[in-house]
Amino acid sequence: MKTKKTLLGIILVAVGIVGILSMLTMDIPLPTEAEAIFKDKFTTGQIKLLILINPTILLVVCAIIGTILYQKVNLKVPIIEKLIGIRKERVNISDILKYGILGGILSGILLSLVSLIFNPILPIEFIKLGKSIKPTLLARFLYGGLTEEILMRFGLMTLIIWICSKIFKGIKPFVFWAGIIITAILFGFGHFPIAYQAIDNPSTGLLAYILIGNSIGGIIFGWLYWKKGLESAFIAHIFTHVIMVLTEQFLN
Repeated sequence: MKTKKTLLGIILVAVGIVGILSMLTMDIPLPTEAEAIFKDKFTTGQIKLLILINPTILLVVCAIIGTILYQKVNLKVPIIEKLIGIRKERVNISDILKYGILGGILSGILLSLVSLIFNPILPIEFIKLGKSIKPTLLARFLYGGLTEEILMRFGLMTLIIWICSKIFKGIKPFVFWAGIIITAILFGFGHFPIAYQAIDNPSTGLLAYILIGNSIGGIIFGWLYWKKGLESAFIAHIFTHVIMVLTEQFLN
């Protein structure tokens, strides 16, 4: 079983690296000071590769944490587990797909509505920054849909649920909800530096937009990871971007 769990971790790292490599298809602007230092010593391609080091390290750490803890809190990666022999019982793939697609559609619609509601109050500097670092479709589907789910759900959410289960001495529904909500909120807070990069004193409205916009999907994906498995969260995250891309094209 240890060997099979190690294989699971290796597979998830490989899947996550595919997402990280997809970031090579986009331009990631650096702070002016960092750009001046890097451009003197490295080519543009080398700088892109250097930027991938941190997410790769984080991916490996989260994959290790998730692999060690996910079964301790009754979470699952059903399709991959079945393929490598960890899971013996039948896996309902149609159920995983159905809930993933529906969750993605719901998340995409909600996020599109949030964007429409908040767009009139967003500062022009923030909108310009967002356009300058807009990820490609490949990066949205692969990094967002795969890598972020391994980082945030398999790694961070699993860890938080395990900690909460120790504090409250058991695996109860509110322990899972605590993990889902805390992970989603932390992901939202993690985007605050973008606001401060664009504006010295971002408004409450802008910060609320970033927090809400980056938390809604996380709550849905977290619920799917809990109830249907990590692959369902993968599918939902990818379909969220599909809906958002279609909405953007329609509005444009």
